[in-house]
Amino acid sequence: MTQAAATPRPPRIGDPLDRLAAAIAQVNGVLLGKADCVRLAFACVVADGHLLVEDLPGMGKTTLAHALASTLGLSFQRIQFTSDLLPSDILGVSIYERDRAEFTFHPGPVFAQVVMADEINRATPKTQSALLEAMAEGQVTVDGRTHRLPQPFLVIATQNPVDLAGTFPLPDSQLDRFLLRIGLGYPDAEAEREMLSQPDRRVLLDRLQPQLDAADLAALRQQAEALTASASLVAYVQALLAATRSDSRIRVGLSPRAGLALLRAARASALLAGRRFVLPEDVQSVFAAVAAHRLLAAPDAGATREALAAAVLAATPVD
Repeated sequence: MTQAAATPRPPRIGDPLDRLAAAIAQVNGVLLGKADCVRLAFACVVADGHLLVEDLPGMGKTTLAHALASTLGLSFQRIQFTSDLLPSDILGVSIYERDRAEFTFHPGPVFAQVVMADEINRATPKTQSALLEAMAEGQVTVDGRTHRLPQPFLVIATQNPVDLAGTFPLPDSQLDRFLLRIGLGYPDAEAEREMLSQPDRRVLLDRLQPQLDAADLAALRQQAEALTASASLVAYVQALLAATRSDSRIRVGLSPRAGLALLRAARASALLAGRRFVLPEDVQSVFAAVAAHRLLAAPDAGATREALAAAVLAATPVD
C-alpha cells in the first residue's frame, strides 16, 4: 500500500473549467493516444462516480490511476488486492489501548480521497465487499460504528479480464457501484513511438503537478448537475433503458439506477465539452462505458456485453 498526501494550496480564483482543461491535457501527456479514455475518466470524476479500468497488463491502467490522483491534488492510497487481503486491511481496525482502557479505531487505506484498488478481482468476495458501503455511501462501518470517509471520495479499480486464474469475478452488485468501466487497449503506432522515445512513465508521473483541488471538483460537480436535460433527452435515455430490457439477447437489462448514472455521466460529458445543456451525443459518448458492465447476456446471446450495448445504441433512434 502506498500513500501520497494532498498538497495544501491557497484558494484560487478563476474558472475551474479552465483548470479542468489543463488537468485533462496533463494526463493526456502521460497516457499517450488515449484521449477518449482520459475524457471518460474525467467525466467519471466530475459525475462523482467510481471508475473500473479493465485491460491486459502493461496497457497503462496503473499509470492512468496515478496520473489522475496526482492531477486532482487529492490524498491517495494504492491497495494491492491479493487472495490473502482481509477487510480490516482496507477499512482499518479497532485496537485496545491499555493506557486508556478503551478501543481506538485506526483507519485503513480506504480513508483517502482517491483509492486505487489494484487487481480488485484477486481478493476474495468478502474482501471485495468491504468497499461496497464505502463506494455507495461514502462511509464504512467497523465494530458497529460508522466512520465518514473524506470527500471527495473516488475509487479507481483495475482488473485483468484475461488472466482469471485465482481470481473472484466481481458480483453484479459491486459492478453496479462503478459509474463507468473502460478499457485502454493498445496505443496507435504514433503514440507508441512517442512513448518509446520518452523517459520512463514513473519519471513523468513524478513531474505531474496538481491542477485541481477539492473545491474545484465541488464546483465542477455543481455545474454538471445544473446542466439542462430536456424532456426529449430524458425520453431518449428511457428508450435506451427499455431497449435493453426488451432485447432477447439480454437476460437482465438496465435498472432505473443505471438510467440515473447514464444521465449523470452525460451531464459531465457535456460540461467537458463546454456546453450548458446535454445533447444525445453526450449520452451516446458514455453509453457503452455506463451500460456494458451492467448488462447480463442471455446464455445463447453469442455476443459480449460491449457488443450488446453497441447494438442497443445503434438500434435506438433519437426522436
